[in-house]
Amino acid sequence: MTPLDGCVVLVTGGGRGIGRSHCLELAAQGAAVVVNDPGVGRDGTGGVGEGPAAEVVAEIEQAGGKAIAHTGSVASWDDVADMVATAVSTFGTLTGVVNNAGIVRDAMITSATEADWDAVIAVHLKGTFAVTKHACDYWRAQAKQGNPVDARIVNTVSGAGLWGNISQSAYGAAKAAIANLTVVTAMEMRRYGVAVNAISPLAVTRISEDFFGGAAAEDPALDPGRSSAVVAWLQSPESSWLTGQILRINGDRLSRINGFTEAAECYHAKDGVSLHFSEIGQAVSWLWGTLPRGLAGPLPTS
Repeated sequence: MTPLDGCVVLVTGGGRGIGRSHCLELAAQGAAVVVNDPGVGRDGTGGVGEGPAAEVVAEIEQAGGKAIAHTGSVASWDDVADMVATAVSTFGTLTGVVNNAGIVRDAMITSATEADWDAVIAVHLKGTFAVTKHACDYWRAQAKQGNPVDARIVNTVSGAGLWGNISQSAYGAAKAAIANLTVVTAMEMRRYGVAVNAISPLAVTRISEDFFGGAAAEDPALDPGRSSAVVAWLQSPESSWLTGQILRINGDRLSRINGFTEAAECYHAKDGVSLHFSEIGQAVSWLWGTLPRGLAGPLPTS
């Protein structure tokens, strides 16, 4: 018996790179996989026929696994509804989704266009929400009918969203929003038996190749498959206790991302009631460690 026997997982952007590796690993661990990929270029244009989704399905079936292809766009509300419906009608249920689909149209803010911004946000942020929404509607309905639900969502974030990266305002903003969406969805769906987490994988793919380039493209530590075992584990019943978290995978390293944290040091208003303009400069200088403490003396803090 394999760890994911009985699991049915929808993987978006599953035709190439990290998504392809996820699909192959999930199938190897026993899951039936819905491989979603419209076959578009890295900028979201083009795409025709079954393309890479069908190729991944063929690989899985050749290895003895179960999979079907879906070529809809995550940016289309109706296409996403059909992905979920197709999973259920084909395999009888849906136990998990992996939101992996993405495109890039990198540009400095002063060069970015409205069309590029909208396209990137539509695939990454709206796409992640749309898949999450339709899957959660299905699981909530199952729970309301008295059927047991043990489901899992794995989202994909990025260092560009966690820490920023030049020329990736749209991509970074979308990934930062997905990190928050992960937490919110985890809070809302826990009552229905759904665990929601995210991964932040470091890998060379079509999306990231411009960032790495050169010899880094051949570095085994940056292979797209490095994070897939983590995704498979997050789709297994063994992970059901973990929710609302981000896991960073960098080569052979697995670490926890704590998100936005508040520093221990804080400044209190001098009058004990409300902060005033005249004291903000001194307070911020102290909090950021740029104020010479010996000249200013102690500040009212805790």
